[in-house]
Amino acid sequence: MGGHEAKIAHPRMAAGALFFDARGRVLMVEPTYKDYWDIPGGYVETGESPFQAASREVREELGITPTLSRLLAVDWAPNATEGDKVLYLFDGGQLAPETVAGIRPQAEELKGITFVDPSDIADRTIPRLARRILAAIEARAESAPVYLEHGKAPSDVAA
Repeated sequence: MGGHEAKIAHPRMAAGALFFDARGRVLMVEPTYKDYWDIPGGYVETGESPFQAASREVREELGITPTLSRLLAVDWAPNATEGDKVLYLFDGGQLAPETVAGIRPQAEELKGITFVDPSDIADRTIPRLARRILAAIEARAESAPVYLEHGKAPSDVAA
């Protein structure tokens, strides 16, 4: 590297899943430790893939083991206090009514769950997460994953 010391990023990775009901509403969870609604998911552990992390977090948080499928979005979301973060969103598909009935929210972590109409997501959560979820819903409809920065496509991020 010719004496030049590269500053390699070591971002924290997190992974989550989008689940839908028959009306196209998104499953959101109300964490006990946040003041806004979120989607099921969490940090990727050492030696674990983002896909494995999303599946594990869904099992731990909701008590269900649905099949996650394709990647919907990757979002680079640096945080002033927590450093660089890269977040992966996977498609959990439409949950059957019996699967929804079997959800058992992890009491220590979750106050509740609900299905939210896409038009109401921005009212329930922080702007960056709302943008990420809405971009992922669009990506799902178009069957093409999206790359985001702060929940926006790079072409939408002001230079």
